[in-house]
Amino acid sequence: MARLLLLIPTTSYRVGDFMAAAERLDVDLVIGSDQRTVLAEFAAERSLALDFTDIAEGCRQIEAYAAAYPLAAILGVDDETLLLAAIASQALGLTHNTPDSVIATRNKYRFRVALANAGPRSPEFRLVDIAADDARQAARAAPYPCVLKPLALAAGRGVIRADDESAFIAARLRIAAILESPDVAAVQGEAARQILVESYIPGIEVALEGLLHDGRLEILALFDKPDPLVGPYFEETILTTPSRLPAAERQQIAATAQTIVVALGLRHGPIHAEFRVNDKGVWPLEMAARSIGGLCGRVLRFSAGFSLEDLILRHALGLPATDRRAEPRPGGVMMIPIPRTGTLRQVRGLEDARAVAGIDDITISIAPGRPVAPPPEGYRYLGFIFARGDSPDAAEAALREAHARLEIDIEESG
Repeated sequence: MARLLLLIPTTSYRVGDFMAAAERLDVDLVIGSDQRTVLAEFAAERSLALDFTDIAEGCRQIEAYAAAYPLAAILGVDDETLLLAAIASQALGLTHNTPDSVIATRNKYRFRVALANAGPRSPEFRLVDIAADDARQAARAAPYPCVLKPLALAAGRGVIRADDESAFIAARLRIAAILESPDVAAVQGEAARQILVESYIPGIEVALEGLLHDGRLEILALFDKPDPLVGPYFEETILTTPSRLPAAERQQIAATAQTIVVALGLRHGPIHAEFRVNDKGVWPLEMAARSIGGLCGRVLRFSAGFSLEDLILRHALGLPATDRRAEPRPGGVMMIPIPRTGTLRQVRGLEDARAVAGIDDITISIAPGRPVAPPPEGYRYLGFIFARGDSPDAAEAALREAHARLEIDIEESG
């Protein structure tokens, strides 16, 4: 039986979905996480506690484990595990993306630099050092409207639009406070002292899910984001698939994605990419060497009953999945918006929301009594609503109706 090491933080939503896929595939799945798991008490060969913040130490731990329990593949699931997966795979002679290519996806400035001369459209961009650069001088030099971004955070955390100098200075201070948060400063290193400033790209936003086969991109799904993401903050809500864009624009997105893959040097495994599309063409926003975050992948279903996790595990182990066509019936997922900062008390109306025609499931991912916050400070999803319909429009309508039936009780802070 093939043994695969899955690197996944204890805070990840996705361990259950990957474990279920491994059971269907009869794969010996080993969970490598940043905390000792309950599996370690019963089967040492099925669980591995790793240091995700010290890559050299984490690699040493994986090599020592593999000496006793040989591995067929290593798969990083969330952003903080990708570089360790690449370096450990390289050390063990397993198929992998190069560490440099992974770093280019994890650092928004390096991503922009890598693409600057590669062909895709690029906004004006520059790097701002929080400590060294004069705030007012940086504000005067910014291209307005612009977007300020931390280099290595996800889920809209710290991403703020500024339309003038005063908004720029306020956004810079707010992002600096986020970067000083203990959970960020401890792991981001130099990236916790820098901000990317780039000109705002108008247009609609889409997301692409794919697999790389020795550098060749296979597109699994293209998602529309029907809610406008214009700022000043960028909380994602609805994704629907298949895309409603014209065929010519979909083909342009696919070609741009392949160009980015080549420019970054990515070769293997899942990718998740996001783009803006306007009358000037397709503009890359980011590409990650992993699959889509949260539980959003559950909306994807493929021929032969495969889930997204089934395809990813098969691909990692070099197993055939000859029919990877997406299920023809359109679907959608909503990342339930968090209306304000505070403490979650209760989510009411779940039964009524689940009764909406077309709703497949609703999952609440934050327990009552826990703190919640929308972006730019927040980055945890309150929950997910999943829908199917005869068209993307129908799936979107079901999501909106179900969300309207929910009552989210948050006790405001202070």
